[in-house]
Amino acid sequence: MAQGIWSGTISFSLVAIPVQLVKAVEPGRISFRLLHSEDYSPLARRMFCPEQETMVPPEETIRGYEIGPDRYLAITDEELESVTPERSRTIEIVEFIDLQEVDSIYFDHPYYLVPLKGGEKSYRLLAEVMRRTNKAGLAKFVLAEREYLVAVRSIDGALALTTLHYGDEVLPSEEILPQTDQVDIDVKGSMKKSIKQMLTEFAPGKYANQRRERILDLIGKKMREQTPVEAPQAGEEEGSGPVDLVAALEEIMRKMKEQR
Repeated sequence: MAQGIWSGTISFSLVAIPVQLVKAVEPGRISFRLLHSEDYSPLARRMFCPEQETMVPPEETIRGYEIGPDRYLAITDEELESVTPERSRTIEIVEFIDLQEVDSIYFDHPYYLVPLKGGEKSYRLLAEVMRRTNKAGLAKFVLAEREYLVAVRSIDGALALTTLHYGDEVLPSEEILPQTDQVDIDVKGSMKKSIKQMLTEFAPGKYANQRRERILDLIGKKMREQTPVEAPQAGEEEGSGPVDLVAALEEIMRKMKEQR
């Protein structure tokens, strides 16, 4: 079971279903640390003031909203707190919509909603009704000081919550449309024929992030053939031992197999 991000209830009309919000996707990013090439020390980010040519400690930083070149409005934490909505304990569905009417450009980030004790029956019923009707519930939801517009829908019998972009966040497509004359009929027909020949069902399992797989292969190869570099330590911590390279290599290989 994935770790819960939030817990509360889904509600609409007189229905209230206790649920927990969990991640629906795990991005396959591979992270690297920047090291000093001379001694392999991990590099740390610091706030630098170019005017005074000195490092600035966190307690001396404030937020500023840029209104022009080198012009800012200073905003305090207290002022931001005064306009931040309280964290939601309820995902209150205010209306139901047809999913076919929502362009995919509005979809942002997906999560799963897991039923908590006492809500299993209502959860399954809502998921089934939404699946059969192909409807989604729209709601406002506050998480980590941000207010989201969200859609609750049914995916393979489970309820999923997807954050949506607000209308003013989506850039108008008219600005990028090319100014061209009427499309040639023969070209149009040829294009339609090509699309029809390539038409197939979407099967995400047959696609893979090849660059990620190659990086994992490279890491595995280097772990087998090279000794890892070590950053200098101020002092040896009591009870700490050497890195288990075999275990680390096995973990890399396990992740590679899961991606295939």
